[in-house]
Amino acid sequence: MGLLTPLHRLVRRHFGFSRAETNGFAVLLLVLLGLFSAPVLLRPALPAYNPATDRQQLDAVAAELAAQRPAYTPRFRSKYPQRKPYEAVAQVPLAPFDPNALDETGWQARGLPRYLATRLVKYGSAIGGFKAKEQIHKAYGLTEEQYARLAPYIQLPEALPPRAAREFASRYPKSRFGPDSARFPPSKFTRKPKHLAAFDLNTADTTQLMQIRGVGRRLSARVVEYRGRLGGFLSVNQTAEIYSLRDAPDLVDSLRKYTFVAAGFQPAPINVNKGSFEDLYPHPYVGKRLARVLVAYRAQHGPFKQAADLQQIRTLSEEDYQKLLPYLRF
Repeated sequence: MGLLTPLHRLVRRHFGFSRAETNGFAVLLLVLLGLFSAPVLLRPALPAYNPATDRQQLDAVAAELAAQRPAYTPRFRSKYPQRKPYEAVAQVPLAPFDPNALDETGWQARGLPRYLATRLVKYGSAIGGFKAKEQIHKAYGLTEEQYARLAPYIQLPEALPPRAAREFASRYPKSRFGPDSARFPPSKFTRKPKHLAAFDLNTADTTQLMQIRGVGRRLSARVVEYRGRLGGFLSVNQTAEIYSLRDAPDLVDSLRKYTFVAAGFQPAPINVNKGSFEDLYPHPYVGKRLARVLVAYRAQHGPFKQAADLQQIRTLSEEDYQKLLPYLRF
């Protein structure tokens, strides 16, 4: 009681408890301490775990499953045999050699990879043996560095003599060596004239446009179709607005070179006061958005009296207004 008396006084003074409340509070603390310490005091001692027994059982189950698993036999071993491992070929110092006497191993011994050595052997057999260094130089896959390293040691002339070249071309007419124009069938495409006189862009048809180099059937049809929707070209530079020519400045330059717009040409006008939405929107400088605005503005404010009235439309930029101005009619 000597130790609890100061505690009772402290609790009563701090919390304002009576003597009975202070005693109940002390009993409650003792009960809580007992509850918190009971699991530790009452928990039975667990035996030490020895995993040796379980490990032995698992090893026995694994051995039984391994014995029951069938042996793996690949299904495609006979159809797809394994590739032979690459065997390095001993290199030999470079010395004068006859390329027609070398096999694949001989080319590899002089620093060429196996695929290129195989290609050279087949190439030499196909042409009846190498006759000049230029034939080896033209072999597909042989780099300039590889040829420059081997060329001083190849015992062949640098180039084929003229007579030998003709014999080679006659022997292999399908090869690229030697002129043999008779084996080429005549082309089904007509040659375009080298010297073409300039012609009127607004009266030319697709056949006349196709005479320009680089302009085919499809592109010429697009030029004529754009000209019809536009109402005629006022300048050859307007061809650059065609979708297929926006990224082809060379073709636009060709059109500027071989075509012209006749002086005093009057394009087909656009009647903004009488044209319906369907009549206005196909024009390249109008479109659907501006056509709706034109029809709505005309219905609300009456017909346009002059070209300057179109500048009151906020969606019409100054650049589009200047492009549209020559085609307007009131």
